[in-house]
Amino acid sequence: MTIVHETISTQLPGITCLPMSDFKTHRAKFFNKMETNSIAFFSAAGEVTRSNDTEYAFCQNKHFYYLTGFNEPDALLVLLKKDNSEQSILFSLPKDKHHEIWHGRRVGQDQACQHYNFDQSFVLDELTRLVPEYLNDLNQVYFCFDNTAMSQQIFTWLSLLRATVRQGNKVPEVLVDASPIINDFRLIKSANELAVMRQVNYISGLAHQRAMQKTAVGKFEYQIETELLHEFSRHGARHPAYASIVAGGDNANILHYTDNGEILKDNELLLIDAGGELSGYAADITRTFPVNGKFTKPQKLLYQLVLDTQLTVIAAIKPGITFIELNKIANEYLTQGLIDLAILSGDLTQLLIDKACKKYFIHGLGHWLGLDVHDVGDYHINENKEQCREFVAGMVLTIEPGLYMPNDDYDLDEKWRGIGIRIEDNIVITEQGYENLTVNSPKTVNEIEALMNHKI
Repeated sequence: MTIVHETISTQLPGITCLPMSDFKTHRAKFFNKMETNSIAFFSAAGEVTRSNDTEYAFCQNKHFYYLTGFNEPDALLVLLKKDNSEQSILFSLPKDKHHEIWHGRRVGQDQACQHYNFDQSFVLDELTRLVPEYLNDLNQVYFCFDNTAMSQQIFTWLSLLRATVRQGNKVPEVLVDASPIINDFRLIKSANELAVMRQVNYISGLAHQRAMQKTAVGKFEYQIETELLHEFSRHGARHPAYASIVAGGDNANILHYTDNGEILKDNELLLIDAGGELSGYAADITRTFPVNGKFTKPQKLLYQLVLDTQLTVIAAIKPGITFIELNKIANEYLTQGLIDLAILSGDLTQLLIDKACKKYFIHGLGHWLGLDVHDVGDYHINENKEQCREFVAGMVLTIEPGLYMPNDDYDLDEKWRGIGIRIEDNIVITEQGYENLTVNSPKTVNEIEALMNHKI
């Protein structure tokens, strides 16, 4: 089979944030799904205490952010569709000079309407008075059932309204889970969302390049992690999208290794799974390369097998294909390759039936990507636990085959032990086929070795 080789981009693409009009468009899409005489509630995240009176860096609830672009804690979005009118209403923290001196500026209610395009904005203290009024005489309430705090609050408001039915008030009878609706919206990215994701992939690719050039025998994993964070931040992606995995040697065989505390050794590989976050959107890139800048023969053989598998899978991507079909391609390619390397033995057909390569390829081939690293969206899992949703233009997903050969697997020839390899790119489904967002992050043997010979 012919392997498609990708070229490394050197141009800065994309935009750094969505225009506010896009968030209004997202709300309009949700309004179109709402029944007349209904209301929807979406809550912001709260701050989380890290230690005593300090908090973790704030991370907004992604559904709330998708609909608002508003990045303060403890807010509430209300979408009210009644009497042929649609209103988006924000409840948020008030302007407070004393608080803002200590903790930073707040948007306030006036700017919420002017800048974020809400129809009305109130302080949070107005919730108890206004929400029962909104709920009265409506038919349906939309909210995310998996948001326990929001669910409890809605039932409290409904109880308050129910206590007034003798005065002629009417309680909504139908509760609708809003999550599947939002999930499907978020699964298909707009042109501006894709532009932001191109940008964060480009930034993350620069970070992986820097990590390769800064890696050396005797450094610690965490020192390379700081190089990634430096490169993310200096280009505007001020936070990683997830805890970076910087795994030298046998640590690469721990899938979610994040200790990043061990020393990098000669003749071992370094697996880095890291991506930046830009305006809420994530990159998720994995590269594996030799600590000393030169692949050993066993490392190169396994690495080339994983790379050729990934390139073959990516080349098959187009609208209408599914993860089921891509997994079949990956498993066949990996299984045949492991036979060729004498790691597996037997009949190819039987080995595929036995899923023999899963001993070494121990995770899924990919997942949706967007505002969350493992983004929302139904995979349409069938009775065999296969992902059978057909790809359509605008979806973004990862493709990440890997092989894991732990030191304590004594069934393996010694030359393979301690090698863990994963290669992960971020792919957009287009009308014609696909676009690889991750093309400025080197991944061929020649590209990696050439870059690592030019230290910075």
